[in-house]
Amino acid sequence: MAKALLFCWLLLLSGSLLASAPRVITLAPHLTELAFAAGITPIAVSAWSDYPPQAKQIEQVANWQGIRVERIVQLRPDLVLAWRGGNPQRQIDQLQQLGVKIKWIDPLTLDEMIAALADLGHWSPRPALAASAAQQLQQQEAALRQRYAQLPPVPLFLQFGQQPLFTAAKSTLQNEIITLCAGRNIFADSRVSWPQVSREQVLMRHPQAIVIGGDAQQAENIQRFWQPQLSVPVIAINDDWLSRPGPRLLLAARQLCAALHTAQ
Repeated sequence: MAKALLFCWLLLLSGSLLASAPRVITLAPHLTELAFAAGITPIAVSAWSDYPPQAKQIEQVANWQGIRVERIVQLRPDLVLAWRGGNPQRQIDQLQQLGVKIKWIDPLTLDEMIAALADLGHWSPRPALAASAAQQLQQQEAALRQRYAQLPPVPLFLQFGQQPLFTAAKSTLQNEIITLCAGRNIFADSRVSWPQVSREQVLMRHPQAIVIGGDAQQAENIQRFWQPQLSVPVIAINDDWLSRPGPRLLLAARQLCAALHTAQ
């Protein structure tokens, strides 16, 4: 009898927790990753939300063309996570006018990304998970910073695209990853965050390695692109890890640090 009562109480408790869990929608893939890391299962996500794998099964309400405002309102979310780098301001304003609560998450540093993860604990049915995940990321960042802090910086070119060539400047998370690994971004001094550069500008700054988001095959293609004028190692980092301002940035950092300092 006691066991039966306990079982019923646990069922009621779990049902209550599920019912009280905030209804969250994410409008960018990295926001989906942050939500899951914080213990939140979104009720809707954006296109290309493919990590963790269960995110692929969730309804999509945003893509590069815009946001499905009417559908989001129908879903009655408690919170919508938005990103200024990819979500149209006009449609976000429209959602706010319709009474939808918006939380912008636009991290420019690793610390800001980690703080955003910790803050999502306020909307998580498992706030301890959000706090633990944020603490683990802080520890990983600190360990990498301590390990590589005393090494001489290696001049690097962070390459996005090929024709035209784009790179990242100082005020980007990608630049911070380079700095964390004792690299020196040769275009850190650019006046814009994502400058378009020429082949000649890159050659004049003499990088000792090139960093790309991609795989080994793409690295080979990039090496051929620069030869014969520039023959340096091309370090290929998992593209999703490097390009998304979410928790897997620390995986990108670990991969870059290991490849850049193989003797360490």
